[in-house]
Amino acid sequence: MSEYLPDKLAEITIKMLGDRWKVLIIQNLLDGTKRFGELKRELGTITQKVLTSNLRLLEEKGILVRKVYAQIPPRVDYTLTQLGYELKPVIDSMIIWAEEYRRNVAKALNINLADCAE
Repeated sequence: MSEYLPDKLAEITIKMLGDRWKVLIIQNLLDGTKRFGELKRELGTITQKVLTSNLRLLEEKGILVRKVYAQIPPRVDYTLTQLGYELKPVIDSMIIWAEEYRRNVAKALNINLADCAE
């Protein structure tokens, strides 16, 4: 592998996940195989260009596989690899931490979370 791998193991994870879109794409694919349009719809504000770019990067890193079906209209499915599914505990931990953090911040600011949209 010609790319630089940091000595700090947490940094390797950060380099792999990179940004919020990669994490959200992986989180969505934990439910199973999705088509491009499904991912775009579920991710909301992501642009087609950004989604395409992130899917390609995740494919290059071995996190997901892209299956193209020879049909009209074209159909492309995205599925996590075993390596991708192994990120589930990492993402679950991030969600648990964020829930606790949000509760603590809301408590400190005296905000009722029931009044806030997720």
